[in-house]
Amino acid sequence: MIKEILLIGNPVLREKSKDVTDFSKDLTNLITDLKDTIIDFQKRKGMGRGIAAPQIGVLKKVVYLHLPDRSFALVNPEITWKSKETMQVWDSCFSFDVAFFVKTERYRSIKVKYQNEKGEKSEEIFQDDLSELLQHEIDHLHGVLATDHLKDNKDIILRAEWEKRYKN
Repeated sequence: MIKEILLIGNPVLREKSKDVTDFSKDLTNLITDLKDTIIDFQKRKGMGRGIAAPQIGVLKKVVYLHLPDRSFALVNPEITWKSKETMQVWDSCFSFDVAFFVKTERYRSIKVKYQNEKGEKSEEIFQDDLSELLQHEIDHLHGVLATDHLKDNKDIILRAEWEKRYKN
């Protein structure tokens, strides 16, 4: 079911999520809600690749990625390794209604330990844009927003200007 996305300023976005311990129908329903919500958002806004459960008001450690070649849930994701190399990226968020972007610094590669919807454990290395995306989504599980990574208040830009300058 399509859920309302909480917007910056909503205090729930600043809370820490709890580990998922029950891999039952409730988790399946949450993953379906995340999937339906991101697909709807992509259709309406023309962008977006991932969503975290706190963005729909559920304080559980669940992230859903909806990519052109792969869609999947990461339950209880944890970054277990970060590369020394970093990169600067323009980052936006569903909870900003993608109205603006902030320049952030992210690790170029990360290793993430997670479970699937059945509780099966995996570990995977993500690089470049997927590394940045997962760092962003996992931050949501800890009450951290992309704006928290701003080093300079000049590193913020409205979407229309970002599209003029940076969109392919």
